[in-house]
Amino acid sequence: MADYSGSHRPGDTSRPAGKRFRTNGSAPASSASSRTAAPRPAGTRFSQNTSRPVSAQPSRTGVQPVYSRSGDSHKKGSPIPVIVGVLIAIAVVAGAAIFIFPRLFSGSDQTVEAGQQVTITIPDGASGDTIASILSENHIIEDPSEYYAAVKKLNAEMSLKPGDYQFETLQDPVEVVEQLVEGPNASGAKLTVPEGRTVGQTAQLVEETYGISADDFLAQAKASAYVSDYPFLSEAADDSLEGFLYPKTYTFSGTPTADQIIRAMLDQYQTDVVDALDFTAARIAINERYGLDLSDYELLVLASVVEREGLNASQRAHVASVFLNRMSGKGDFAGRPYLQSDATLMYVTGGAVTADDIQSIDSPYNSYKNAGLPPTPICAPSVEAIQATLNPTDSNDLYFYITQDEEYFSETYDEHMQSWE
Repeated sequence: MADYSGSHRPGDTSRPAGKRFRTNGSAPASSASSRTAAPRPAGTRFSQNTSRPVSAQPSRTGVQPVYSRSGDSHKKGSPIPVIVGVLIAIAVVAGAAIFIFPRLFSGSDQTVEAGQQVTITIPDGASGDTIASILSENHIIEDPSEYYAAVKKLNAEMSLKPGDYQFETLQDPVEVVEQLVEGPNASGAKLTVPEGRTVGQTAQLVEETYGISADDFLAQAKASAYVSDYPFLSEAADDSLEGFLYPKTYTFSGTPTADQIIRAMLDQYQTDVVDALDFTAARIAINERYGLDLSDYELLVLASVVEREGLNASQRAHVASVFLNRMSGKGDFAGRPYLQSDATLMYVTGGAVTADDIQSIDSPYNSYKNAGLPPTPICAPSVEAIQATLNPTDSNDLYFYITQDEEYFSETYDEHMQSWE
């Protein structure tokens, strides 16, 4: 059974200072029956004037007609009006051919079968007219007025999102607009980042999913490249995004870039952590209870350790209290605020930690030899682990022993050792 207890007695060595980076600066299925597109109104027809040309008056100058018949004593009128009339008739027929016949025999009278899958792309920055045109051309919503009515009904003018979408022909306009508000739904490769993964492990998942090399992803994953857009990165140590690449399942249209993936993760961190959790209240409460003045970043670092040490929310809140008690120098840890966490050293070894590792590895992540917190988070913690850290159990415990089947928390080292027996 794995032991995450940190059962060694407190050490007495100093911690190397961590180098910190700071800067100022599917849509519902349609009815099984087919619907047909409403026929468009018939085009305006030309009404031809069939009156005969007026006969020409006799020439006053006595010019002879161009055409005459032998023995015909009557003078003929000028043929020019006749020619003009013929030309006008030809023009009328040509106009009908161009403007009327296509309307009579074009696709406007063709039947569009409902429920056919259609994939479209709404460009970034597309206007309402552009979106309506795309939907109409693809027979998703044939009448643009129905699209505009649905947008107005849902008050969605400012909520439509660009991207790749999969719709059905003759789909309900409200359903279409609802999907445009929700966002792209075209199928694509999904990237799933579980809780507790490091930046390096996330880079490997990205490579396996999208073919972006892990090295290229790591080269892009620098806090300095994003701090101007995401102020919560201002305290990130060693220019690292460790802890901030929020664990979740992501879907992108086509093949995303490393930058797009990172920004999606930082956006999610902003939404689910920064905007949703009250770090200020937690800092005040922890300071009052433990006498520790921790920043938001330091609480994230602690949460990453809590993520790796506990197995569920209740355990993690209790584990958080143990580490906070150790850091505040209670009991056996008076004057020796060491975390003594195997998880921090595993960040270096990448696997199980031995007694020899504890003694021999000289790293700021060896929390048996260095007081306080490691310089950066050791993974991307779940929101559950962050909440547990912000709201720790009220206890005086300094030791714990957790397996898949058992858990023991103790105030003294002797009690802790007895829990093993």
